[in-house]
Amino acid sequence: MAEFTTGEAVALELPVARIPTRAAAFVLDLVLQIVLGIFLLLLVMVVLRGDDSNPWFATLTLASLITVLVGYPVIWETVLRGATPGKLIFGLRVVRADGGPVDFRHALTRGLTGAIVDFWILGLFGLIAVASSMCSPTARRVGDVLAGTVVVHIQQRLSLPALAIPPAWLTGWSAELDMTGLPEDLALAVRQYLTRINTLTPAAQHDIGQALVAAVCARLRVAAPPGYPPVQILGSVIAERQRRSLPAFPPPPGVFAPAPVALVR
Repeated sequence: MAEFTTGEAVALELPVARIPTRAAAFVLDLVLQIVLGIFLLLLVMVVLRGDDSNPWFATLTLASLITVLVGYPVIWETVLRGATPGKLIFGLRVVRADGGPVDFRHALTRGLTGAIVDFWILGLFGLIAVASSMCSPTARRVGDVLAGTVVVHIQQRLSLPALAIPPAWLTGWSAELDMTGLPEDLALAVRQYLTRINTLTPAAQHDIGQALVAAVCARLRVAAPPGYPPVQILGSVIAERQRRSLPAFPPPPGVFAPAPVALVR
């Protein structure tokens, strides 16, 4: 586990991905990269009609190589916000040092460093990446250090704790919130608080909960509903956020949809 501090000064812990899992994800991505490379090479041969003496052959081949080694991880990590097909299969994701999602700049830094330093040109087929990961307490390769990122397990983050069931009396309030102002790192901190609340002392539950409520409401630009404990407010926000991210499946005609279950501590 590694501790991250979000932009709202909220501490959260995430399980760091170690070498065996990252290596397995890398091998899967490598297989896909080889398939992509073969496809691009065949495409070049078809376009140039098999004439490897054509001046464009070397240029297109080099472009294909760059696409495979750099474009593949950069495009996937940008589109999937820190994941590649291999990482998704093994439940991994690249996050910033503060636990937030990465963007194109982080993905490009990792992709270029991976191709030049960590794996291929200077990387001795991954030996530098393995050595740097073993020397880092958070298993960061050179590309992670330069980009300010860490690879973590995300399987726990994808499940919503039972405490996040919204109280019926807060569903109307949370339904009117504009969730676009809530960043992923803060939402992750709230989910971890809800998951671990039973392991915290009453004082810690109150203090951390109040800090999270203040941070969430400041980002959403709303006032916290008075008279409700932090766990109910935060549970309502996270449940509503997840509800909007899932496809809607209305009940069949004539079937009554049950009302939301109130949160019970």
